[in-house]
Order: sequence, then C-alpha cells, then structure tokens
Amino acid sequence: MKSRFPIDAFNLLTTPFYYYDTNILKDTLYALTKEASKYNYHIHYAVKANANPRILSIIKEYGLGADCVSGGEIQAALDAGFPADKIVFAGVGKADWEINLGLDRDIFCYNAESLPELEVINELAINKRKSVQVALRINPEVDAHTHHHITTGTKEDKFGINRSQLNKVLDRIPALEAIQLIGIHYHIGSQITDLKPFQQLCQRTVEIQEQFAKRGLKIKHINFGGGLGINYENPDAHLIPDFKTYFELFHTYFPAESYQQIHFEPGRSIVGQCGSLISKVLYVKEGSFKKFVVLDAGFTELIRPAFYGAYHQIENLSSEAPEETCDVVGPICESSDCFAKAISLNKTERGDIIAIRSAGAYGEIMASQYNCRKLPNAYFSDLI
Repeated sequence: MKSRFPIDAFNLLTTPFYYYDTNILKDTLYALTKEASKYNYHIHYAVKANANPRILSIIKEYGLGADCVSGGEIQAALDAGFPADKIVFAGVGKADWEINLGLDRDIFCYNAESLPELEVINELAINKRKSVQVALRINPEVDAHTHHHITTGTKEDKFGINRSQLNKVLDRIPALEAIQLIGIHYHIGSQITDLKPFQQLCQRTVEIQEQFAKRGLKIKHINFGGGLGINYENPDAHLIPDFKTYFELFHTYFPAESYQQIHFEPGRSIVGQCGSLISKVLYVKEGSFKKFVVLDAGFTELIRPAFYGAYHQIENLSSEAPEETCDVVGPICESSDCFAKAISLNKTERGDIIAIRSAGAYGEIMASQYNCRKLPNAYFSDLI
C-alpha cells in the first residue's frame, strides 16, 4: 500500500534506512495485550527480534516484560525502562559476566538449558550470597515444520534439556543450594504459521508436568516461548497476527492450574510488520537472460533472504508503470546478495525508491558492516 509511505520525505533521506510505522506497532501491541489479558497471560518481548531503543521504549509502555538471550540484551532492556523483575534470560551459552549482570540486577528468571549451566549459575549466585529463580528449558521434541535454521524444539537441536536427561537434572537440583526451581520453559521454533505444533506442545507439557508431579513438584511458571509467524506474502491484508486464535489454543489445550502463571515470548509477531527497509535503485542492468534491479541496500542491511531464503514483498514506491519481471539484488560482492528472483515490479529506473516490507523483525538488529558499509539509520512515522 504505497500511500502508507511518506515518499516525499524518503526522497530527502539518505538510503538505505529502516522505516517504522509506529501506528502499526501500537495497534499490534494493543491487540496482543487485549487477547493475552483475557487469560491473565504474561508477555515478555523477545528483544532479539529488534532492539532499536525507540521500539523497546514503545513496547515497554504496554506493560510487557523482556525476553533476553545475552547480557547486551539485558542491558538494552534495562536502559529502555523494562523492570528487572519482568526480565527473563535464556540462551544456550550464558557467559559468567552475563549471569552476573542478571544477578546484580535481580532479574526475574534464568531459563537454564543444561546441568552444567545450572551448576555455574549456582556457583556465581553463592559467590554473591544470592538465591536465583530458574526455569528449566526442556526440549519437548516437537517439530515446528519451519526452516531448519529456526527450528529449536527437536532432540537434534542444541537448545534445551532433552526429556531423557530431565530426571538426571531434577536429581541434581536439590544439591544446588542457590537455585530456586520455579518453572519450565520451551521454544520450539520461529515463523510458525500452522498452529498444530503449539497444540502438540500443550499436550507434551501435560506429560512433562506429570513427571514433576511424581516428585512432588508444583510448577508455578509455564513459559511457552514464542514462534508465532507473520504474513510476509500479503502484509497489508494481515498487518496484525491472529493473537485471538493463538491464545485460545493454549487456553483450550493447556488449562492452567489456579497457582500457575503462563508466559509467552513473542518477538517477530510484534514488530515484523511495522518495519520496512527503504532503498534506492542504483542501476537497472540488462543481462543476457534477465533484468537486474541493483539497490543500494544489500544483505548487510537485511540478511534474511540470503540466510534463510526468506521472502519479503518488494514495492517500487516511485512507479505506477506496468510491471516487469526482474531480479532484485544488492551491491555486496557476494552472489547470495539477492533479495528476490523473477518477481514482478513496476517498471524501475535509477533513483526509484524501493520498500522491502515486513522487515521489522530480524532486519536492523542483524545488520552488519561487511564490505566496510555503514549501519542503516532508522526513522519513525511519527517523527519524520
């Protein structure tokens, strides 16, 4: 929807840059919190999706906590004003300094992924004379049927404690005097659009909870992670994910006990549709068999197409001319620097403004300075 973009302003700005529509972000947050509040679900934003300081500050205003996977993300969340008692810390490789940062700031919970990690957290907490709340990240062996780079819930993945190892971990925890076991945590993958794997996750959680109950353990906190996908093919028709159906599924298939709190960690579904990568056409190159539209943005600004083979809708904001078939590529000295092949795009000329849609998640945050390029700036709809 080209009218959504302030084209005149874009022509005055140096490309490439990220453009964020704050109205879309706020509408998404409103829909999310409205549906989650029906069941008193607790939401922690997955900071890894987008850690732009202004994005974080807007999300914090809606009462969300933060899901962090590094010490840097913990600090970014704190700097943005997220309360420490709403921050959870996940990740398969937590360094000592990162664990200590969380201990010093009294964050809510560590999602621990292995017995060696639990032992290190325990040791560092004892050194600080503190106790620490921990949830066990369990690998539920649920296949989310998404791209293999972003599947995290099968026993072949590096994440979490395999079910076959769970009893060994539970046997050891009583000896870890600083550890308070308060919950269990999952994350089965990302960009999940078929909700059946979440139904399987609920059923698997019932089984795992019974394993805890046999030991006389009541699990107060159940964290189902994130993973809800967005519509990359037709963003204007589906700007806001179907949070209603998503949360209804969990309420139906995992009715919580009165003493339990249910947590979620959405990232992409919150910020994905509010962001676009804005670029200019450098050249239109006629090849022997195809036409190349060469942009001033490359995989240094948006790596998802090169890394995952991901699709993003691409629009020529400057042209209403008839469509032509072309490859849209970047300037990076790598053959993988290609945003799309054989797509239809309004006839394109040098200097045209191009929008690569649905880039609010895993776009700006994954930008690099390969080829000694500058990192992209960010602009917001209410400040431009």
